[in-house]
Formats: sequence, structure tokens, C-alpha cells
Amino acid sequence: MSFTEVILLALSLALDAFAVSISCGSNGSLRGRRESVRLAFHFGIFQALMPVIGWFVGYSIKDFVIAYDHWLALVMLSAIGAKMLYEAFTRSEEEIPMNAAKGWTMVSLSVATSIDALIVGVTLAFLRINVYYPAVIIGIITSILSLIGIKLGRKLNERFGKIMEFVGGIVLILLGVKILLEHIL
Repeated sequence: MSFTEVILLALSLALDAFAVSISCGSNGSLRGRRESVRLAFHFGIFQALMPVIGWFVGYSIKDFVIAYDHWLALVMLSAIGAKMLYEAFTRSEEEIPMNAAKGWTMVSLSVATSIDALIVGVTLAFLRINVYYPAVIIGIITSILSLIGIKLGRKLNERFGKIMEFVGGIVLILLGVKILLEHIL
């Protein structure tokens, strides 16, 4: 696999995490650089680990994962998106919104945005391509794009305020629907 192919693969896998990062940055819950880096790091780590897991697991569970990965992503992203929508309508300006860089929210977002990377790992195993080099590049690019997305989301929040939390929730739900439709159609 050439360097260009690895970069293109990494960019395509990182786009979901980038979109979610914009949503997370726009809801105003990430209170500092540390939380932004933590979230971006987790997105990158999960994107890097999933192909490795998929590569090791290989063909044995391919059919199971392919049969349910899109439903899992839909449920996780929609639940978090719905929570963001709820908070956008019910939370007062003084309350702090759900923090995407903590606990199960962070893990759920990390898993939901990296499930496709698991399938990529299975595919790399079938093609007998060493997974470690692509996995590292995928993780680095995802982390960088996630940080950019968080920063962009913050700028949008500064300009448009609470409406961005609503838009962020809608984006997460639509991203889950997009993943589902890609697999169904």
C-alpha cells in the first residue's frame, strides 16, 4: 500500500470523527485545551486500534460485524445527538452542556466514529497488508482533523451560540443515518 493510498484511506476514515468534532466543539462543553486534546486523542487512538483489531480478528467475524456495525453507529450517534438536542432546548445559558471528552460519551463517540476502521482492518488482512503502518497514520490524521474540527466548532459556537448545539445534535443524528443508509443501500 503506497503512502498516498494510506493518506487517502486515513482521510476518508477521519471524516466522521471530524464531523463529530465540529459538533462537540460547537456545544460549548469542552472547557479547555486539555479536554479538546483528550477527545481528539481518543478519536485517533480508536481509529488506529480498530483496524488492528479487525486485522487480527479477520474473516471469522466479518459477516457479523458488517451485519450490525451500521446499526450500532446509528444508535450511538443518534442517542448522543438527541441528548444534545434536548440540552439545546432545555438547558439555561448558565448550565454546562454534556461534556464529550468524559466517560461513556467519549467512548461511545470514539467507537461510533471508528467502526468502519474495523472493517478496513479486516480488508487489510485479506489483502495481506501489514496493518501497523496504516493504523498509525490513520490515528495521527484522525487526531489532527479532530482538533481542527473542535476548533472550528468553537468558532461557530462563538458566532452563533446555542443554535450550534442544536445543529451539532442534528449533525450527529444525520451522520448515524448516513452510515446506516450507506450499508443498507
